[in-house]
Amino acid sequence: MGKRVFLIVLDSFGIGEMPDAKDYKDEGSDTLKAVYKSRYYNTPNLRKLGLFNIEGVSVKACHKDPKGSFARLMEASKGKDTTTGHWEMAGIISEKPFPTFPQGFPKEFLDEFSKKIGRGLMLNKAYSGTEVINDYGKAHMESGDLIVYTSADSVFQIAAHTDVVSLDELYRICQIARDMLVGDLGVGRVIARPFVGEDGNFTRTSDRHDFAIKPRSKTIMDYLKENNLSSIGVGKIYDIFAGKSIDGPIRTINNTDGMNKTLELMDKDFQGLCFVNLVDFDMVYGHRNDVDGYAKALSEFDDQLGLMIDKLREDDILMITADHGCDPSTPSTDHSREYVPMLIYGHGIKRGYDLKTRSTFADIGKSIGDIFAIANDLPGQSFYQQVRK
Repeated sequence: MGKRVFLIVLDSFGIGEMPDAKDYKDEGSDTLKAVYKSRYYNTPNLRKLGLFNIEGVSVKACHKDPKGSFARLMEASKGKDTTTGHWEMAGIISEKPFPTFPQGFPKEFLDEFSKKIGRGLMLNKAYSGTEVINDYGKAHMESGDLIVYTSADSVFQIAAHTDVVSLDELYRICQIARDMLVGDLGVGRVIARPFVGEDGNFTRTSDRHDFAIKPRSKTIMDYLKENNLSSIGVGKIYDIFAGKSIDGPIRTINNTDGMNKTLELMDKDFQGLCFVNLVDFDMVYGHRNDVDGYAKALSEFDDQLGLMIDKLREDDILMITADHGCDPSTPSTDHSREYVPMLIYGHGIKRGYDLKTRSTFADIGKSIGDIFAIANDLPGQSFYQQVRK
């Protein structure tokens, strides 16, 4: 048995606005502060690890003797989306944001896409994912035309009822879109959004599938695989990195399932990284401005976190972070430009070491390389030597 790192991404769990938040129209965003006010918020294990001891956290609930070490991470990349955040923590800093299309995609592209797939298209606007199927689901079922929409993020989303378009067909169509969306149209993700039900009661399924643009340079996962170490992806991780140097995919249907699968992996013998994304915080609660739902989900995660802490082996290291914010208390339903937390814990990790504010998420990937003594050219600065006992 060798070293194992479990990196858990609480998708959208920001801890306060970054200095450039105004450039993203995110002044005042603070996801942690928003959900902490909910009567359903209860995360004793995160508190014990040092969440509220992090520099700049607005909630005054510090633990006197935190079990873990901790830092506040600043995003060096331009953007505030899932792909940008995950890529940065793995070692890719994006100097320019992925393109967005708030007014819709060019007609020339849509005409060519429609011709290739043999189906009509409708909408082509920025739209809420839950509202879009309520407003356009009936017309889609009657016509067979696909619902195409986007958001403030760099995404091209296709919603289709499973009775009209099978999952396999929807995934095939999304792959065609992914192959076409390059260059100036190179969005971060093409997303399949299947739904079920009847008019007035449409619901999205857990069979969402992201078709990400391929990483433009090497990540820590590439270095792990080159050194014959595991690089396991749980949840969206496989999709976010277009499968590059990721063992899997290990699909999940919700946060609880993601943590259960991670707990099962803890019983297996491997050496390397287990990279986990818990998307419900963002997809189900943040984007829907559901403060109480977000708080409940964090509390449920914290219960499972307690089980995870108990199962850690002598050489295991646990890291908990996020990829961006999504303050559910603001009028916006989009991601927010926020600092993210970084908690690190293990039997070989110092208690209560304050790593202060770090200049990039890339310090995570650099530290993972340091943990496994892998020479690499990734950006960032390792914090491992500071926190190891």
